[in-house]
Amino acid sequence: MDILQDILNDPRVTPQLILLVGIALSVFFVFMGFAGFTTSENTAARRMRVGSISQGHGQDFDLIQGDNSDPHGLLKAFVPSSKRERSRIGKLLKQAGIRQKHAIRTYYTFRVVLGFVLPAAFVATMALPIETQVQLGIADLLQGVTWVNTMQVVTALMVLGFYGPALWLRRRIKKRRQAIEHSLPNALDLLQVAIEAGLGFDAAMIRVSHEMAKAAPEISQEFSVLQLELQAGKERQAAFLDMANRVGIDEMNSFANAFLQSNQYGTSISASLRRFATDMRLDRELRAQEKANRLPVQMSAVMAMCMMPVLLLICLAPMLIRWVNMFGQG
Repeated sequence: MDILQDILNDPRVTPQLILLVGIALSVFFVFMGFAGFTTSENTAARRMRVGSISQGHGQDFDLIQGDNSDPHGLLKAFVPSSKRERSRIGKLLKQAGIRQKHAIRTYYTFRVVLGFVLPAAFVATMALPIETQVQLGIADLLQGVTWVNTMQVVTALMVLGFYGPALWLRRRIKKRRQAIEHSLPNALDLLQVAIEAGLGFDAAMIRVSHEMAKAAPEISQEFSVLQLELQAGKERQAAFLDMANRVGIDEMNSFANAFLQSNQYGTSISASLRRFATDMRLDRELRAQEKANRLPVQMSAVMAMCMMPVLLLICLAPMLIRWVNMFGQG
């Protein structure tokens, strides 16, 4: 209480500053409550899952998995209580290559903290003395800011801080998928060479993951995780399907199905890998040709917008000059 009284008696703490901080905190907690309400689990769905049988080692088992337990204490305010929502975020984090134990809690905590820190930093900047703002070179920017503008900026920073990590996560997933898609044909070629040299499939995958650790760390990581799961006793079909689910691209799903079918029917895995790598390169070439063929159509609108005003000016300028001369003489 004494510390709070000293803060309130400080002459730099004006009533406007206290009101602004209170409004920012109110908007923050209202926004967090609304976000938690929108992601909360349906009561009927929660009742239907009561007494469900948990599965053991199988398709839903992962060797490397985050801490998806129910949050306790202060984490209840940050981490959603819905296990389905936590599993969805955990899957997205795995697709982004983030496999730390407390990745889900860290992700949600970072979103909440960032959604609070950015508005608080702006409020603290607004509360700085004029001399300090002049020294920092931000006095001109904050001079014409009104209370309405302040609330708009605080709300925008709160939304940016809360949803910014989600956008970053989607962008990282997209970038990682593209990297795996580009490096998968080369990995299959190396895998085929290793198998034809006399190595078994598991040993060949371990060798390929080591060889491509620097050139393609994403595909190397996926192959390493796959081998660790197989060594831990996970079923081969479940391990391959889980790898395809983690990566989230059609090429990896096709690779998993091709290997499982080859293993099931006893066909040559080397021939399957050679054919699959050739098809992947052909498909990539066709996609590149498709993008190249779309360029003229996409550029036509831009060229029309840039060239039409110039063409109209060139065609109409002599006529306008004649009109000006004719009416000027009259």
